[in-house]
Amino acid sequence: MVYDIFVIGGGINGCGIARDAVGRGFSVFLAEMNDLASGTSSGSTKLIHGGLRYLEYYEFRLVRESLMEREVLWASAPHIIWPLRFVLPHHAGLRPAWLLRLGLFLYDHIGGRKKLPATRTLDMTRDPAAKPLKSLYTKAFEYSDCWVNDARLVALNARDAADRGAVIRTRTKVVSARRDADHWTLTLQDGLTGATEEVRSRLLVNAAGPWVDEVLTGVVGSNNAHNVRLVQGSHIVVKKKFDDPRAYFFQNTDGRIIFAIPYEQDFTLIGTTDQDYHGNPAEVKISDAEIDYLCAAASEYFVEPVKRDQVVWTYSGVRPLYDDGASKAQEATRDYVLKTDAPEGRAPLLNIFGGKITTFRRLSEHMLEKIEDQLGKRGKPWTASGTLPGGDFAATAFDAELQKLKGDYPFLDPRHAHRLFRLYGTKVRLVLGKAASVADLGRHFGSDLYEAEVRYQIENEWAVTAQDVLWRRTKKGLHLSADEAAALDRFMENAVDRRRQIAAE
Repeated sequence: MVYDIFVIGGGINGCGIARDAVGRGFSVFLAEMNDLASGTSSGSTKLIHGGLRYLEYYEFRLVRESLMEREVLWASAPHIIWPLRFVLPHHAGLRPAWLLRLGLFLYDHIGGRKKLPATRTLDMTRDPAAKPLKSLYTKAFEYSDCWVNDARLVALNARDAADRGAVIRTRTKVVSARRDADHWTLTLQDGLTGATEEVRSRLLVNAAGPWVDEVLTGVVGSNNAHNVRLVQGSHIVVKKKFDDPRAYFFQNTDGRIIFAIPYEQDFTLIGTTDQDYHGNPAEVKISDAEIDYLCAAASEYFVEPVKRDQVVWTYSGVRPLYDDGASKAQEATRDYVLKTDAPEGRAPLLNIFGGKITTFRRLSEHMLEKIEDQLGKRGKPWTASGTLPGGDFAATAFDAELQKLKGDYPFLDPRHAHRLFRLYGTKVRLVLGKAASVADLGRHFGSDLYEAEVRYQIENEWAVTAQDVLWRRTKKGLHLSADEAAALDRFMENAVDRRRQIAAE
């Protein structure tokens, strides 16, 4: 078989393109060398946002497109995406209040906002948002953006693509790609068994994120491999610093900004940093200097300082930003660039440089325009009104749907039910099945993680290791001990091996 499209990369852009393309009638094969969202796509600040600070760099097109996407994406997956209000304190001596209000006026009006509430001014001598902050801040602005479970967004795009007929292969590395006149011949290697195979496609999409240039040089054999600027962004997670459901947007004296966001009910997420990165993207990790920076920046605002010994988890991602020559990492454009390499009469190669999680769906649509230029038109654009698996309920109906779940499974602890519905939406009934008691959920791995959920992820979401479950598809790694995580890893190794044996018989 010759596939229409082969996609290298199982991050948000690769999975988004695969989903859009197969939904229009193209045959699609996607290969990811590690786990879905194992790179940049699970290292974000987990926001669907316009990017308020990008207005300072005159990125009006990007901000407008991002703002327009907030409510589209919220409607497509209201279990993993939901509105979040941000409190931006006015810091005397930094950006003046009139400039902040002007920026927020643009933010409210250039993106077609319909359901998200508008900006309002807060009197910080009275508003509860002031409680965890120092008394220096008498005025603040409150505005809207959205939160997203980034790794699950990737998994759900992959699941929907597979349900529509795409082949999604994780732990599969593309070791070579050869142009044979009107098609590509790709050699794939299974990362678990070492077995190799060849796949052919009419068109190749390079959505390898931080590895996009490496794919060009090492896989395709191109000399044009200086397109991206790798920028490291790191985050820290600490025990909950405040009870308010709103997040904070803090300005720093160095001109940068950080967020402090309610996280996984019991924690606060603080980030991000921006610094150039020159190593292997697979080995990125937070530095001591970054931890100190985030602790110090947050401590400028909070009454109770953020200290190193309060950090319970850290994560870092490498953003593959298009190299526009900006002098500072935080000034490099977050916009995306799509480039076509299609010599006359030879199979096309389409490359993705840059991008951000908020605009993945629009990036996918723009990529499909380029694909259709090469392969001809198929179906019409459809993802603006399509829902992701589990998201087939009204954007404002989360609480009502959660109550239905509690009624169907009354034995679930309320927090457990809430967590499951946040992850799986209406698909949660496939996870729980006919369970009538906690015992029916199978082996208990710690916290509220049970065998039924783990098996669902193995069978439906390409989970292979405990890392996949604990730090990407759930964040139960924050709650399980090292021994519990090791026991889960052993269980999964046996379950995955058994699954492979059955598939081979």
